[in-house]
Amino acid sequence: MVKHCLSLADLGAGALEAILEEAVRLKKERLELSHRRSLKGRSVAVVLEKPSTRTRLSFEVGIQELGAQPVVVMAEHSQLGRGETLEDTARMLSRFVHAVVCRTSAHQRLETLAAHASIPVINGLSDSFHPCQVLADLQTVRENFQTPWSELNIAWIGDGNNMARSWVVAAGLLGFKLTVASPSGFALDAAWAAKTGRGHVALVEAPEAAVAGAHVVTTDVWTSMGQEAETAARLAAFSGFEVNDALMAQADKSSIFLHCLPAHRGEEVSSAVIDGPRSRVWDEAENRLHAQKALLLYLMR
Repeated sequence: MVKHCLSLADLGAGALEAILEEAVRLKKERLELSHRRSLKGRSVAVVLEKPSTRTRLSFEVGIQELGAQPVVVMAEHSQLGRGETLEDTARMLSRFVHAVVCRTSAHQRLETLAAHASIPVINGLSDSFHPCQVLADLQTVRENFQTPWSELNIAWIGDGNNMARSWVVAAGLLGFKLTVASPSGFALDAAWAAKTGRGHVALVEAPEAAVAGAHVVTTDVWTSMGQEAETAARLAAFSGFEVNDALMAQADKSSIFLHCLPAHRGEEVSSAVIDGPRSRVWDEAENRLHAQKALLLYLMR
């Protein structure tokens, strides 16, 4: 049976833990220049329907380091951009490559691709979930805290978007406490969060309520790709949700700050925080490479 990763829920708790352990090993091997070319002779398509920096670079480099051939497909330069169906694209890719990473908008596009592919499909980002980013985030958390997941308190500040939903899935699988603070009108669906988070997720409106005692404080831009027309309304709605020194002072004294990038300094985060001593955003960005290599190995072995 073909394994896909459209959200972290596709992995399950055991596989998620194993992938994180593998990511740590792969990071160590890369530092020692001893990484193995475990996927030699294979090819992986990286299909980009949305602009990308970290997703493209981390997958291209990671695929190559595993010994496979990355094949980047820009949608606007392919038949996808001229209306070829996802069903036909999935069947074609399955004959050419051994796995596909797809960065798109509607999550249903990934579901259609996976339903008609006979190779693993990985969600490089969709409007619903961003599993590869949260894999890297979890690796970064594990590098900074050696305590059991159940003892960790994580705060999400901002939009109830694809990142927030991915954190909820992770909390349900690993059992850490997650508190999501979002302004009215931008919160996660409470029933979905309760079910998916398996009792480990709380939804609040005040950022201060979320960060109190938190070991990890994380956020994202207030206006994501495709929402540019909503910028003014979002800036007004998220006023008071900036992660700054005053907010971080209410978190645990050992707390770290994460951001999936790109960041808008002066909006969702202050320069003092993202460029300060608690920030782990560059480790987090680097860990995209290691976590995704571990994910590829899990799906393609």
